[in-house]
Amino acid sequence: MADQDTGYVEDPAPGHGRLAPRARFDSDAPCLELDGPWRFRAAAGLHDLALGFEDPAFDDTHWDRLPVPSCWQLHGIGAPAYTNVTYPFPIDPPRVPDENPTGEYRRVFTLPGDWPAGRSVLRFDGVDSCFAVWLNGVRLGDGKGSRVPTEFDATEALRTGPNLLAVRVHQWSAGSYLEDQDMWWLSGIFRSVRLLSRPAGGLDDFFVHADYDHTTGAGTLRIDTSGAARLSVPALGLQDADPAGPHTFEDVVPWSAEQPHLYLGELTTGSERVHVRIGFRTVTVEDGLLKVNGRRILLRGVNRHEWDPETGRTLSDATMLRDVLLMKRHNINAVRTSHYPPSSEFLALCDEYGLWVVDECDLETHGFEQVDWRGNPAADTRWREACLDRMRRLVERDKNHPSVIMWSLGNESGSGENLAAMAAWTRDRDPSRPIHYEGDRDSGYVDVYSRMYADHAETELIGRGEEPPTDDPALDAHRRQLPFILCEYAHAMGNGPGGLSEYQRLFEAYPRLQGGFVWEWIDHGIARHTPDGRRYFAYGGDFGEPVHDANFVADGLVLPDRTPSPGLVEYKKVVEPVRIDVCAADALIRIHNGHDFRDTSHLRFRWRAEDDGEPVAEGELAVAALAAGARTTLPQPALPPSAGERSLTVVAELAEDEPWAAAGHEIAWGQSVTGTFRESGRPQRGPSAVTRTADRLDIGPARFDPVTGELRGLGGLALDGPVLDVWRAPTDNDELGPRLADRWRDFGLHRLTTRVLDVVPAGDGLTVVTRVAPAGGDAALTATYHWSADGEALRLDLAVAPLGDWPLPLPRIGVRLALPGWIDTVDWYGRGPGEAYRDSAAAARLGRFRRSVDALQTPYVRPQENGNRHEVRRARLTGDGGGLEVTGGFDLTVRRWTSHRLDAARHSTDLTPGDRVHVNIDAAHHGLGSASCGPGTLPQHTLHAEPTMLRLTLRGL
Repeated sequence: MADQDTGYVEDPAPGHGRLAPRARFDSDAPCLELDGPWRFRAAAGLHDLALGFEDPAFDDTHWDRLPVPSCWQLHGIGAPAYTNVTYPFPIDPPRVPDENPTGEYRRVFTLPGDWPAGRSVLRFDGVDSCFAVWLNGVRLGDGKGSRVPTEFDATEALRTGPNLLAVRVHQWSAGSYLEDQDMWWLSGIFRSVRLLSRPAGGLDDFFVHADYDHTTGAGTLRIDTSGAARLSVPALGLQDADPAGPHTFEDVVPWSAEQPHLYLGELTTGSERVHVRIGFRTVTVEDGLLKVNGRRILLRGVNRHEWDPETGRTLSDATMLRDVLLMKRHNINAVRTSHYPPSSEFLALCDEYGLWVVDECDLETHGFEQVDWRGNPAADTRWREACLDRMRRLVERDKNHPSVIMWSLGNESGSGENLAAMAAWTRDRDPSRPIHYEGDRDSGYVDVYSRMYADHAETELIGRGEEPPTDDPALDAHRRQLPFILCEYAHAMGNGPGGLSEYQRLFEAYPRLQGGFVWEWIDHGIARHTPDGRRYFAYGGDFGEPVHDANFVADGLVLPDRTPSPGLVEYKKVVEPVRIDVCAADALIRIHNGHDFRDTSHLRFRWRAEDDGEPVAEGELAVAALAAGARTTLPQPALPPSAGERSLTVVAELAEDEPWAAAGHEIAWGQSVTGTFRESGRPQRGPSAVTRTADRLDIGPARFDPVTGELRGLGGLALDGPVLDVWRAPTDNDELGPRLADRWRDFGLHRLTTRVLDVVPAGDGLTVVTRVAPAGGDAALTATYHWSADGEALRLDLAVAPLGDWPLPLPRIGVRLALPGWIDTVDWYGRGPGEAYRDSAAAARLGRFRRSVDALQTPYVRPQENGNRHEVRRARLTGDGGGLEVTGGFDLTVRRWTSHRLDAARHSTDLTPGDRVHVNIDAAHHGLGSASCGPGTLPQHTLHAEPTMLRLTLRGL
């Protein structure tokens, strides 16, 4: 029976009894998958361990079963907890609390009868956060480093027939101090476990060096191998060759994210065949630029955590493929693996489909910032080996992936000599890839200058080389010669981010600015259900965590179920690799191929003309293939004149199927708009007279309350409003950062009261004057409504003017009204089809669209302002009982709940339809920004309290 020594838990050392790190690869050597149901027992801490659980004779029949791989908290064992920065235990390194949830696993497997003699290796691809392993009662060792593989030599303990594998996993350990990434704290064997046969004379490791000379087109290949081997690459004419070479090929197809060409080969020994995928490419930093294959690249990237709302950090191959396909289809070309190495399978998909990868070490000590970085492991020599070990295991595992173009030392770990040592080791082991670490502000031991959340103004200064100097003149001179990357920007939390277009213009204007990575890819919501079975996504605090960061974990471009958010649709448009400028002024179409390498021969260009949203003509443009970076100008198609508003839209789409999308998939578009919309809903006949009785005022088809002057009916349609409205359910960007939402609430914008000052009927109209103001102050808004009508339609001219001091922007300015609950469909002519706001509207094009009221909503994990349709000319809100047509120029939101109910909701399931449909018709909205963790709304997108006009025509249907 093994002893119960658990000293390894608080030992800063990375582990004991482990094998040296090596590349991950597939071969024809036997492999026994050990995934599946394991016996499992949850222990409360080190005082609650099952004595002798590693003994094959131990009786575990009363234990539960738990799937491996999985996270045990997502199987009802303990609870998930989310923190962004704060450690959920006292900072007392390397000690952790006695209340240390521990999982004890047992698995019986039978060694196949034909299992080869020789060495056998037991591999764990991911265990959080610390574990020890026994095979048939023999202790193999222990390990830390949750997201890097750990291997043990199982040869001596392995038996023919049944074998008992026992694993003890601890949630907290010394390693937890190095794993304070912004994510859920989850535990368990969350990646696969395998037993590998390592035949005598087999290949334990190899390192592919496949360089590309962009000046000649030649490729040079050499492969360092751990033992004698032969190399065959049929497509290169290489057969049974010495891998060490070097082998030079006069003309190879290089690998890039745009054209990810892989050469398939084999390394063979007398006992094993190893599959090799080779991508020829060279990464350099020269002339102050990050270059691949001799060309500056522009990173259109995202930060990606591994996440699934049902299984947490355990991802299926299908889920990883879905991520890659979604990224490719939305013009994303780069991934930063925040903040740890992903599954090897994900990198293989990046190799195959084409994504630049910044591969990041499993290191973050952000919580030490809260104690002024005292005891930070990055600067403590006791943790030197642990830090180096994590970097070694990253580099050795992933060194053969051509998609990996940079190594990252980790994230938000302060500074210290351990980081410098990691950089030195990495540079010595693999000088072919630059090194990244955002925390090295002076850039003394990295190869790129990296920042997160620099605002637009600072980013432009850096682009011009005019950023403030560092303290050390030599380091300052060095840093100014480095390319700049925003490793995190445009925080995609909730409704947003705004300001993407302004960032992209900077990236394309200044060569030093080589793009960046939006934070982040996915909302980390955990799927849960209400008692009546409705699904929602839980976030921090939903599991009773005493310390948590609420919904800050829901900050992705895709919702937890991987539905693209409006932010992802916006990002696709902003970073499109082909720019199409349809210029009305000179009747020309200008096309710029913004690809780094690829010409446009894989695209076809279609055009479509519409008048007031109605199709007029369409066709295909004859565009000669444009080389990367090239431009062309074409005349616009000849079209008859338009009496209304003419839109001409040009689309670039795939001409043929690509591995990641079918022919016809849209890559880019441009649109021009000329003329004026023919407002058919405007009153056409003479004005209707005002008639008054004791209980109503009538103007044509409209009925008003004679006391308040509010509209009560239009034709046969009953309604309430419209009345002035400036409140919106604050977005995450409103709530966080400078906390604009708190200022709005403190000012009372969510509880305005109305005083009717005048209701003045005249012969041809009705004027209503109101004063709208919050309690406790003298600031107000006057709203003057002037109504007029003909026999069919009603015209509103609304003038809003601020009174007093308004020291803050408004959320929105417009009117709200309520319609019967049977309204279920909205048809509109304006920008769409998705939601859009003034600083997040690039992806919204002019056209005619139709959606159900329910489909207009975006189900953000935390409910908030959403669903706005921008620059609408005409909207029809209809149902079985008729409806309402609104014409003018406005933004439109239609919901089955009020903004106040939306504001009060914590989850989507808190929102249930009532008997009314609530409509906002706005002259303007405040922008979105990304102040939840980044810059706020830019000045040009700020909604100031100033005189505003809104002109509408309403017609009952």
